[in-house]
Amino acid sequence: MTEPLPDLLIDPVVRAALAEDLGRAGDLTSAACIDADASFAARFASRRSGVVSGLACARLAIAALDPAATFTPLAEDGQRVAPGVPLARVAANARALLSAERVALNLLGRLSGVATLTRAYVDAVAGTGATITDTRKTTPGLRALEKYAVRCGGGVNHRFGLDDAILIKDNHVAACGGVGAAIRRARGLVGHLVKVEAEVDNLAQLDEALEAGPDVVMLDNFALPDLRVAVARAKGRVTLEASGGVSLETVRAIAETGVDVISVGALTHSAPVLDIGLDAD
Repeated sequence: MTEPLPDLLIDPVVRAALAEDLGRAGDLTSAACIDADASFAARFASRRSGVVSGLACARLAIAALDPAATFTPLAEDGQRVAPGVPLARVAANARALLSAERVALNLLGRLSGVATLTRAYVDAVAGTGATITDTRKTTPGLRALEKYAVRCGGGVNHRFGLDDAILIKDNHVAACGGVGAAIRRARGLVGHLVKVEAEVDNLAQLDEALEAGPDVVMLDNFALPDLRVAVARAKGRVTLEASGGVSLETVRAIAETGVDVISVGALTHSAPVLDIGLDAD
């Protein structure tokens, strides 16, 4: 299973979401309807098949409002589950649990949706040798969690931000005057631990990029025949990443051209939420 994120990274996101939901006066409904010392036991369960991710978000949301709550996971992040299978059981102060419910479900459902969609892409390219990776098209404030969910689904992470790798895009090329010049300038700036990737739009740009010696070349919106030509021209000298317009219907054919990596923005920007509920025991 996927190595879990430290609570230290998750807790600020959870607490910000709770503060947004509790607003200026707290949970009026729970305060009005439920005795202050009432307890409540419930279980989280998925209502359709999927891959779990984000159980820690649910645990921390409840613990933030009831530190004495007990949260017992019955599944692991990265695990495939069938409809109705309990993911976790919880016992807590009733007001606290119901006040935390929506935040817990929002984050758990969102991350499980990303993991589920990622797994579908990973399964679609099985046996080809291609790797599925994400992009920076993430929900603001949730990048670390959504990229974790991609890992739970069997994908790998692209760069996390602007500061951990160089990715020369089309507008950088336009501003610099050419993809080769941009790569050479990048090589002159960074140290040996920083990868340099360049995006190219056609085979002529690919040839120019290969001469400059990047670590990775992104083949942006290449047709399948051109992807095959690019693989033959590169001859393993660089990592080739296919990107642009990738869908579940097209990803297998893209992988079969021989590219090394396929980046899919949809993993995070278009993943449907996995329907998960909190049901009273």
